[in-house]
Order: sequence, then structure tokens, then C-alpha cells
Amino acid sequence: MAEMSTFDQTYELADILMENATKEQLAECARVLALNLAHHQIKHGEVPVDQTLALLRTFEPNEEHLDLLVDGMVNLIGVLLNVCNGSGETRH
Repeated sequence: MAEMSTFDQTYELADILMENATKEQLAECARVLALNLAHHQIKHGEVPVDQTLALLRTFEPNEEHLDLLVDGMVNLIGVLLNVCNGSGETRH
């Protein structure tokens, strides 16, 4: 299980990376994440956006929610690093 402090750290790192990224890099990151979401939706069905947004606003997430939040931030960080550093990484 992820700790709340782990989520806080990943959230903070994602914020720092986004602050340092250019508008073009953020747009490319959004494109990559949109493709990842589309791939997931094709394989597993639609992702309920309203539930996802509600999860981000939860003050006391349970274990499953916290794991999902951390995994989401790790995905975002990976894509941001890839786009901003041009590493050519193909898997996030």
C-alpha cells in the first residue's frame, strides 16, 4: 500500500516538472497520456471521468484510491520526464 506521504511527494514532483516544462512539452505530454487512456479504454472500457475527478478531491482516500493516485502521478512523471528530456523511452 502506498503512503499518503508518497502521494504528496509524487504530486509535488509532478508540479515541479510541469512548472519547468514549456507549453509545447505539456501539450506533448497531454497527447501521450490521451493515447494511453484511449488504449486502456479500447482494452478495458470507458474510464468514468466523474469518479476520477471525485477521487482527486477525496480528503481521506482508502488504500485502493491511494495506490491509484500514486500510480497516476508516477505515470505523469514518467511521461513528463520522457517528453522534457527527450529520452525516447517507449514505455510508461
